[in-house]
Amino acid sequence: MNMQKYENSTIEYKSLKKVVGKSADLKDLAKTCVCLANAQGGYLFLGIEDKEKLPPKEQKINQDEMNTVIKTLRSLTDSVGLVNPEIKTHENGGEYFIIQIYPSMKTIATTTDGRVFIRVGDECTPIKGEELTRLAHEKGAFQWELVATKIHISQIEPQNIEKFINEIRSSDRVSDFIKNQTDLDILEYYKLVENEFLTNLGILWLGNFKQRSKLNYPITVQYIVYDEDEKKIRKVDWSLNQYNPKELLLEIEKEAVELNYSFELPDGMFRKQIRHYAKDVVRELLVNAFVHKSYTISGDIFILVYKDRLEIKNPGGLPLGITKDNILHQVHRRNPHLIDTFKALKLMENEGSGYDLIYEKLSLDGKRYPKIESDINYVQVTIYSNIIDNDILQIIDYISRHYKLNQKEIIALGAIIRNKKISGYELSKLLQLGDDRLRSWIESLVNQNIIITEGKTKGLMYMINPKILSSVEHDLRPSLKTMEEPHLKALIKEDLKLHPKSKISEIHSRMNDLDISYLRRVIYKMVESSELLREGEKKNMVYFLANKK
Repeated sequence: MNMQKYENSTIEYKSLKKVVGKSADLKDLAKTCVCLANAQGGYLFLGIEDKEKLPPKEQKINQDEMNTVIKTLRSLTDSVGLVNPEIKTHENGGEYFIIQIYPSMKTIATTTDGRVFIRVGDECTPIKGEELTRLAHEKGAFQWELVATKIHISQIEPQNIEKFINEIRSSDRVSDFIKNQTDLDILEYYKLVENEFLTNLGILWLGNFKQRSKLNYPITVQYIVYDEDEKKIRKVDWSLNQYNPKELLLEIEKEAVELNYSFELPDGMFRKQIRHYAKDVVRELLVNAFVHKSYTISGDIFILVYKDRLEIKNPGGLPLGITKDNILHQVHRRNPHLIDTFKALKLMENEGSGYDLIYEKLSLDGKRYPKIESDINYVQVTIYSNIIDNDILQIIDYISRHYKLNQKEIIALGAIIRNKKISGYELSKLLQLGDDRLRSWIESLVNQNIIITEGKTKGLMYMINPKILSSVEHDLRPSLKTMEEPHLKALIKEDLKLHPKSKISEIHSRMNDLDISYLRRVIYKMVESSELLREGEKKNMVYFLANKK
């Protein structure tokens, strides 16, 4: 296995000093093994200095000491599968060894003194009480993907296999190494096939409707639209299992026309379209419902469209360790192999849960952040169609056009603009960050003078720089008196789109600050160039856009 640059949810680095010798702490290492086993499994790189991610150049591994470590870890844990390690030599000459930890598929891994932990993101979280019940549910959901069925690969329609393989090989998210494997090897790599028999996951992707119907709880979806009195006015359901996950996602997006509605808002002298629900946000929420659904309990995915909000509800609670208060940063994959296929097919964000993208898009559109509700049986996410305040939208739109910001900075900026003035404590809480991590999110905003601070330490407050607000005001309300002719022409066209067959006096009444002789002169030019048409006589003359094909 190649050395990894960063510690993540499946990899942990430990110095040799923490493994052998006087300062060794194998009980703590056993806890790490339990964490990984209860999640997705993982690897311990032992003999690696955490900061450099390298072994010391002169470091040598003693075979007997390595054997003692693995023996001790096995004695300190229950239901943890540890692979016998081999000594590795880094290109710098230093030695280290790797212990692979299998996920505990059917049982809960524990330390021998009865403690239970699970890896969530890069943290080891203790589990007790009701959470043990949830962990048991998680074990069933994790196992579901890999359960082999009695359906042989020869029973699968060849065009279904060909389509999936072609999509994998054409994806720029899949390595050339995988693309160059045989069709069967690719299916086995993505856990769709085991010993030539389809897994549950394989049936979900490659099966026909009869084969999918034999799964206990395949993906079934109800799409329901309500009127302003919250009476049901339209319903579509997908319960016949005729689509694989990608096909179903695209079918929902095609059918859910209400999710394509938009507002038309003033944008300086023009108009701007803002969708009720950004396409990327809807896609990410639908994908999350698919990949984080519990496939071991009954229930449809519900997509509920109200006048002011969209609710998406799926069976199964949030993955263990994930809450509405840490969902921006924690990563725990309930159905990791289903997620891998969605990522490979470019149907979801490459890392994390996608909530960073959701928060970014909602910030840019001046919308409220999602409302997340969850218990052991369901997760419901609500997003809202209405813009909080047009001024918020205009400010963040101006800043995003004039400054280069990354995703973190856009989310932080959106939070500050919404609150006008906010303390560091409240901002950290809103962004689900510890105080020590807030700096990386806002440092560039402060350095660029987009936001300014007031007070010190616990009284430190953040707000938008008033000079930015002045610039926004100027940018949004340019003087009509000095407007250049091309811009005025564009404004006239926008006006006549909304008010066709208007007199010059009527157009002028909607442009209070403009000299009417200048307006008349530009309109006459637009008639001569056939951009506008007119009808009527003298005082009753009206103007409208030419219908050019």
